[in-house]
Order: sequence, then C-alpha cells, then structure tokens
Amino acid sequence: MGRTAPAIVILGHGSLATARRIQQRYPHAVIHGLAGRVDGADRDYQEFGTTLRELYQQDTPIIALCAAGIVIRTLAPLLLEKGAEPPVLAVAEDGSAVVPLLGGLGGVNVLAREIAAALDVAAAITTSGELRFGTCLLNPPSGYALGDLESGKRFVSDLLAGESVRIEGPAPWLDAAQLPQDRQARLAIHVGHVERQPSANELLIYPRNVVVAVTAGTADAIRAALREANIALQSLACLLSDEREMANLSLREAALELGVPLRFSARPGIVLELARSVAPSLLTSIEINDSMAIAVAAGPLDPLLIGRPRGRLAVIGLGPGAAELMVPAVKAELARANDVLGYETYVRMAGPFRPDQVMHCTDNREEMQRARHAFELAAQGRSVVVVSSGDPGVFAMAAAVLEALHESSDANWHNVDLEILPGVSASLATAAQAGAPLGHDFCVMSLSDNLKPWAIIEKRLDLASQADLALAFYNPISRSRPWQLGRALEIVAQHRTADTPVVLGRDIGRPGQTLRVTTLGQLTPDQVDMRTMVLIGSSTTCVFPRAEGGEWVYTPRWYGDKPAG
Repeated sequence: MGRTAPAIVILGHGSLATARRIQQRYPHAVIHGLAGRVDGADRDYQEFGTTLRELYQQDTPIIALCAAGIVIRTLAPLLLEKGAEPPVLAVAEDGSAVVPLLGGLGGVNVLAREIAAALDVAAAITTSGELRFGTCLLNPPSGYALGDLESGKRFVSDLLAGESVRIEGPAPWLDAAQLPQDRQARLAIHVGHVERQPSANELLIYPRNVVVAVTAGTADAIRAALREANIALQSLACLLSDEREMANLSLREAALELGVPLRFSARPGIVLELARSVAPSLLTSIEINDSMAIAVAAGPLDPLLIGRPRGRLAVIGLGPGAAELMVPAVKAELARANDVLGYETYVRMAGPFRPDQVMHCTDNREEMQRARHAFELAAQGRSVVVVSSGDPGVFAMAAAVLEALHESSDANWHNVDLEILPGVSASLATAAQAGAPLGHDFCVMSLSDNLKPWAIIEKRLDLASQADLALAFYNPISRSRPWQLGRALEIVAQHRTADTPVVLGRDIGRPGQTLRVTTLGQLTPDQVDMRTMVLIGSSTTCVFPRAEGGEWVYTPRWYGDKPAG
C-alpha cells in the first residue's frame, strides 16, 4: 500500500469496535461514520454513496464495513479502467470477513492480509496469481515499477498455464514466493534500470534507483538524456535541483509530466555534485551538460530521504461548518498537511487530525503573526494549512497571508508554493438556505470598525443602499459595538422601504442553525448577534410561502418593478 492513509467507512454504531481494531493497525486512518447513526467516529458524513465516490476519486484506500454489494453498486459508475483505482475492501461489521474488491495493482491484497491478521481471520483472496504464487507479480513493492501491464498479464497467464521462470537481477521480495523457478526457463523476470525492449517471454521490473539532478530543462530533455544513457524512464525516482530553483515553473512542469517528485538541495555548486550527493551506494554518475546530471544508485531510492520538498502553504475555507459543504480540494489539503494554523474554533472544526499533524491554535486577532508563522514553517519544506471559516478571501486569512508575503523580502518565503482554496462563504450559505436573496447584484460588507474607520463604513453603506444593491452584513454587532448595527439600519432605511425583505441566518451549516425572514421595518439590533448573517434585499427582492412552511426569498435577475402579486 502507498503512503496515503486509508479511510474506514462505517454505516452503524455496531461497526465502530471493528473499525477501531483496524485503526490500531493503521493509526493515521480516519473513521468516517454516518451522521445520526454513529457516535464517536473521527468524522461524520451525510450520504454514503457521495462519500465513498469522493474518497475513491481522491485515490484514498477505502475500508468499508458493510456488505460487498453495497460498495460495488456505489462505485460501479467510476470503474473506467483496471489499474487506475485505489485499494477498496469490504469488511464484515463484526470483523469476521475481509474481502478485497478493487485495486489489485494497488496492493489491495496486501492490505487485506494485514487487516485479516489484525482481526485474526483469513482474507478472502481470489486472485489466481496470488493464490498460486503467494505474490502479485504485476504489483512490485514500493521502490520498483512494472514495465508494461498488458505484456505482464500475458506473462502471468503463461506461468499459470504451467511454465517455469528464471529471475535475472536482484528481486528480494520474490525469495519467499512459490514461483516454479528454472535457470533454463523460457520465461524470465528481469530486474534492472537498463532500458530494454519488451519481449513476450520477459516481465520487466525497474528499480527506482535513478535521480536526475537538473537546474534547467524540460521533460523531453530529461527523457532524451535518460535514453542516451540507456536508462529506463521507469527507473527515475525523482528530480533534484538547487533550492534556488524552487520557483522554477519549467522544472515543476517537468516533474509533473514525468510523474516523479521534485526535491531540492541546499548544496551549492554544479549539478554533478548534487547528483553525487544522493546516495552513498552510488553506482555511477553521468554529467550531461552544465544544467543536468544523472546518478544511479545500487538499489531503490526513497525520494523522501533526498534533499527536501518545496514548502507548501494552502489557505483554505472550511465553508459554514457542515462537512458536506467543504469542497473536496480542501479536504485533500487537510489530509496532506503537516501543520494546521488558525483560530482555535476553526481548527477544531477542520479536524480530526492524525497524531503526526501539528495544530497551532491562536487568538482570532493574531492574524498577521499567524500568517508569518505559516511562512516560517512552509519555508522549512513543510506542508502547511491556514484555516478560515467560510471562504478565506472574504474577511478572512487569505488577505493577511498575502500581506505578510508582500511585506517580506525573504526569498525562502517567496519560494513557497502558495495556494488559496475557496470555501462556501457565510453569506452564500445563508442565501442558499433562504432561496436566492443575492440573485442579482449585491454588496458584502463587514460592520466591524477594528480595521477600518466607521466613517468609511457609513459612506459605503449609504452608497450601496443608494445603488439598490442587496446587502450582506458580516460582523454585524458585538459587545464592544452594540450601537453600530442600529446606525447601519438607519442609513439603509433612508433608501429602502420598511417592507424590504431581510434574512437572518445564525450558525448556518452548524448544529442549532436558525433561519428567519423578516422586514427592514421589523428588524431591531437585539434580534442579531455576532454569529448572525444579515441579508437585506433590494427593491426587487420577493418573498412567497414555502409549501412545507416558512418562506422563499429571492432577488430576480431582471431589474425593475416587482411583479404583481
């Protein structure tokens, strides 16, 4: 299995004990429990099918504690091609059966055997090659790559038909396999980094023991250099460059195209020196030109032990609070993070976290210190997440992070891979609950004068109200600002009628959420607190009854007088 921690998905509370036993074997695994039916899971979910498909598309190994048929029917629409799937297993709720379903080339049978051993049962392995030989020849261990899947299938088919095999090159994982070996066999498993033309009687397996040290170049140039050196592309373990090249876009694109990590070294000097630094067991090093060199080690290399990665800083939005309103890219970023920074309330909302993930919780007013700390961590090569509720670009941390970077002259900070990931903002979440009160042009404002003068707030309120924009108020009131919402409503009332619809959404997307529709004339500041989103309609905003009770609110996309009735 790869380094991605599996997701353990359960449907009922009766599965939780088995899930915890599996989690003891995989401490980084997250237990996902169906909301309302499971108490004590690491993370709640609302809909089984959506959750399972989302995990599958994120290439997350899935351990589902339910009937195999449920999993198969759920994932069937996504099964496009064999070999492009994460491991998927069904485990009986009581732990009495472990059934690998998908991911034969992704180590699902290894995972099944590990889980079965933890539960003290036998895994239901059905793959003919594994049953006969005790190993999956088409899924070599970490550090090795299969040459060609289709020719490999024919090779295994010939073995199952009764032919013997000879092994050429070091393949220590096959020592314990029950392979019918014969030094004179027609079939051969060849293990080595030298490029070879595929043959019908050979299974080619390449050790990932090659590093290309490069300061400039494209994927095509790297392929050409390897081909000239008679080295198989499949043996490439990573690209290595000088840390001064961290922001080099062409190198990042080359690594992405070649499907290998890009690592960096602080060692100055020519690229050949970089190449020679990768492994004490260096077989050979080849200088291609002033910007590229190749190093070949005696055995597979772990890229995580070569140099360091480019640091990453992601500023994310959790949405309003409900897990199902968090975008998948944000969930994936949280899963890969080493460090998570933010206001403690929001950091707790983002969890749970693995034991190896570090939480840095700070007060809500320490935004610039938090942003600088995030860059300090990311500049060390760590993967860092700064958490905001809602959308990080709406009165949240994205602006603070960019301000900290703008003010800094530290090249290490500017070399960090910075990305802003959106979330569902509180105004949009509230609007969606009510219908579409922001369906036409609207203005979003914070009524807090902590970072801007109240005079500016009043001016903007007046102009936005004159322009007949629907209004969304963040930070509408607090103990230190008890009068400002009242003054804001007075300004709006100069340009809006008393029957203008108003939506009050409190804790939308969180437990105990409330939604209320009122009018500008009936709204008073005592109906609002700091956790309330206030949406004030324009002159065209309409209200009509919902069939199940309550009201729909929307602002039509046309502009003019309200329709009759």
